[in-house]
Amino acid sequence: SRAASPPSPLWALPEELLLLICSYLDAQALGRLAQVCRRLRFLSSRDVLWRRIARGCLNSGFTQLGTDLAAGIPVKERVKVSQNWRHGRCRRETVLKWKCKQVASSSSSFLMPWMELDGEYLYLSQAENIQAYHLCTEGTGLQRHPQAIFSGHQEDVCRFVLVNSHIVSGGGDGSIVLHKIHGSYSVKFSAHEQEVNCVDFEGGLIVSGSRDRTAKVWSLSAGRVGQCLHTVQTEDRVWSIAISPLLSSFVTGTACCGHTSPLRIWDLESGQLLTCLGTDFHRGAGVLDVFYETPSLLLSCGYDTYIRYWDIRTSTRKCVQEWEEPHDSALYCIRSDKNHMIASGSSYYGVVRLWDKRQTRCLQSFHLSSPTSSPVYCLRFSTTHLYAALASALHVLDFTAS
Repeated sequence: SRAASPPSPLWALPEELLLLICSYLDAQALGRLAQVCRRLRFLSSRDVLWRRIARGCLNSGFTQLGTDLAAGIPVKERVKVSQNWRHGRCRRETVLKWKCKQVASSSSSFLMPWMELDGEYLYLSQAENIQAYHLCTEGTGLQRHPQAIFSGHQEDVCRFVLVNSHIVSGGGDGSIVLHKIHGSYSVKFSAHEQEVNCVDFEGGLIVSGSRDRTAKVWSLSAGRVGQCLHTVQTEDRVWSIAISPLLSSFVTGTACCGHTSPLRIWDLESGQLLTCLGTDFHRGAGVLDVFYETPSLLLSCGYDTYIRYWDIRTSTRKCVQEWEEPHDSALYCIRSDKNHMIASGSSYYGVVRLWDKRQTRCLQSFHLSSPTSSPVYCLRFSTTHLYAALASALHVLDFTAS
């Protein structure tokens, strides 16, 4: 009789069945599977298998809701780089330096740079201008000379945002300037009696906050550009501001010099106060930065050394989670991957910290200005690099380095 044929190997199964089986494997098992043969190497690299793993990693490009913010980059590669973020493995480089301005009293007046990332470009405010630098395709650097310069303010740019190919900036001269990135269109209008400390721009509306103790809502619709729709009396200096992703409200972070909560949410259409967040802020615990992850999830940080995580669906009186800066430093800026990771910038020695929301302690820290001391005024990151703007330099951490 004819001898029985040997059983077909597992990898001879239809691709749909193999993908189903492999979906139960972890990263280590998938890595070993890739060493078996060419077919399994190709199969084990499919994004569909790594997506579940990536959603549990730090800064892999996926939000809590599963939205992919880094489409086009293989998910497997992002998972590998994520391990470098977790373990603090990176290459550090100072890519730009500038001089601190001197004022008549001979004391130093530090620039407070701000920046935004947009694809292949980094936008950085330096004095009265915003400069666009092309990111090098290889390595961590920037091209030495800016590709474009956006001007219009008579004094330093305090903050700016980049939305839908437009730059909206607030300056020390009390004005707001709107630039279209690809074109010569720009609009400038007088906005506040004192410096515009913060701005945001969404849905054809600008919100701004100032030292003059007001927040304002501005129209950008045709025929009404620069028209003030609402003036909110905050009774305190406004340090930070952000529009909700639902475009229905905005939050202000103030200096907390009085007895009112420094975190308040206002109706965008009417300018009326909707709610105050928190009840136990100490005097002087001003909020320097705010960041919406979702319409109901909000991060804040400031002078009281805490990062706070608010869920306005559950409570406005108490945050759902908080993390304390271990060296008792004010926190100037925060950013989130909208999933598990938070990055924060401290007021001393250029300290950048990485936090995992699932842990109570700081995950990693990097001192960027030792032995001299400078705050981290602004930070931004992609899935591979983190950029930090200090008083006189721009630093970058490259997490693709092995």
